[in-house]
Amino acid sequence: MALAYIGLGSNLSDTVAGQELDSRAQLNLAIDSLSAHPHILVSKRSSFYQTPAIGPGEQPNYINAVAQLDSQLAPLDLLDLLQSIENQQGRVRTVRWGARTLDLDILLYDQLIENSERLTVPHPRMHERGFVLAPLSEIAPDLCLPNGENIQQLLANCSMQGIVKL
Repeated sequence: MALAYIGLGSNLSDTVAGQELDSRAQLNLAIDSLSAHPHILVSKRSSFYQTPAIGPGEQPNYINAVAQLDSQLAPLDLLDLLQSIENQQGRVRTVRWGARTLDLDILLYDQLIENSERLTVPHPRMHERGFVLAPLSEIAPDLCLPNGENIQQLLANCSMQGIVKL
């Protein structure tokens, strides 16, 4: 069983199965979908954090969180599952860093270091993103990246401007 950390984010509401879901509900539904998978146990989840959007144009603020999973899925199978959940919840990939109903990223997968066409783990920009580091440090304060960097130290060196724990 692998220990994986998943970053979750949303800044758009959408109608899923006939029900209007705001960003918090989008994240809750994604965590429920992960929990329902027979080869995944969601062992921890962070609080929600409101964060300014990064990307083109005027976008609504994001709601972000991190979930810790015990997974029997291989990394690429987990990625496929995350993308399937994104698609089920109305994710449309048009503009890089554009507004989205749901964004699910594999932040860490055990101590795996991978840089392939489909997957880069650890997530390549997590060390500079307070909206990832704050919720990650909440659920795994003693965590170290595969290169030995400590989450708490990375968070201390990261801007938290505009990031609010909800």
